[in-house]
Amino acid sequence: MFDMPIFVLYNSYRKWKDYDMWTNPTNDKEKQLTLIAANTGGYFTAKQAIQTGYSYRLQHYHKEQGHWDEIDRGVFRLAHYPDSPHEDLIRWSLWSRDRDDKPQAVISHETALTVHESGDTMPGKVHLTVPPGFRKDPPGGCVLHQASLGPDVIEKHNGFFVTNPIQTLIDVAEGNMSADYLESAIRDMYAKGLIRLIDLQNVQMSAQAKEKIKVVLQNIQRNPFLYAPNSAAI
Repeated sequence: MFDMPIFVLYNSYRKWKDYDMWTNPTNDKEKQLTLIAANTGGYFTAKQAIQTGYSYRLQHYHKEQGHWDEIDRGVFRLAHYPDSPHEDLIRWSLWSRDRDDKPQAVISHETALTVHESGDTMPGKVHLTVPPGFRKDPPGGCVLHQASLGPDVIEKHNGFFVTNPIQTLIDVAEGNMSADYLESAIRDMYAKGLIRLIDLQNVQMSAQAKEKIKVVLQNIQRNPFLYAPNSAAI
């Protein structure tokens, strides 16, 4: 009757049912948890599950039934939830959460450039900025920078926070990024309409970063863009 083994059909049906459970929740607990997870790429924490009415016993049940995937201690993901861009950054954000379950890390530096799709860098490690006093040791593949970032230099993405374009450029300029790579990032951000060049001249930064950006802006003046986005001032 069927062209494939019955266990394959069963597994496909089970995956469909699991997916349907979270795309068409049938009770208040499912609805609340789905809304939370939808803002973080399908991820959620054990504490968030508790707050929506899932006891630890129920959490264990959904994990054993394959409804939830346990990603890390106290971190789950809805099984068969559609893939999201930057899922690794969502996991890093959840890794950094404090005792109140609030993420502490902000995606920054070279990694923030990739989020803003600017520049030619391909960072081998994930760069995060955490508050002074952050106590977790960085796992392999992660670089922690300590700084107090105000809400005016942070943007909210789906599941994590990232430094805004201007702050990102300041951060990489204060590091070891070469002038060529920095210029590439600035040109890309300007072409996308993410920054105005005049903002880079007026914002506060270290003397080292200011000098590097000054050299880049002078080069851009000598070799202007082929086109300019619609903006009030460059």
